[in-house]
Amino acid sequence: RLEEMSPVPITGVIRPGAAAAVAATRNGHIGVIGTRATIKSGAYERAIEALDPALRVTARPCPLFVPLIEEGWLEGGITDEIVRQYLEPLVGEGIDTLVLGCTHYPLLRPAIGRFLGEAVTLVDSAQNCATAVMELLETEELGTASQAEGTLAVALTDPPDAFLEVAKKALCLDIGAVQLRPVIHATR
Repeated sequence: RLEEMSPVPITGVIRPGAAAAVAATRNGHIGVIGTRATIKSGAYERAIEALDPALRVTARPCPLFVPLIEEGWLEGGITDEIVRQYLEPLVGEGIDTLVLGCTHYPLLRPAIGRFLGEAVTLVDSAQNCATAVMELLETEELGTASQAEGTLAVALTDPPDAFLEVAKKALCLDIGAVQLRPVIHATR
């Protein structure tokens, strides 16, 4: 395990999200949505089972969510229909808690929440991971003063237009000047 090999503390997104879902479920049936790779890995199922083997987990990949988000299609009829297509089977199976198992997915929280209504509790794995990191930094006394300034550098493989809008919504940051640099590809 990486945590055991590393000299620095490591926090992943799976365990904090799984723990929050276990704490939130009322009927013992948790849904997990994520990318194909995340769902295929079974990581959330294993983490939830390790915390409470009596719980039932139903996982479903939602491969169109990331492209929707990256294109800035967070609202509208197409987004609502895709959300419905992916989540209707989970609701039909009786989940009462849904883990947003991809760090992109919280940007679709309004659309997902509209479809699910009040009956299903949403668990934001990204938010739970951030909280776990903050707690770890405090416990290990690795944090800095809240007024300390830092620098954010972002590297993109696509033109920045769509990213800037998503970053504004996701990170609540107004990104200033964008510096484009040529990509140098290694020759074989």
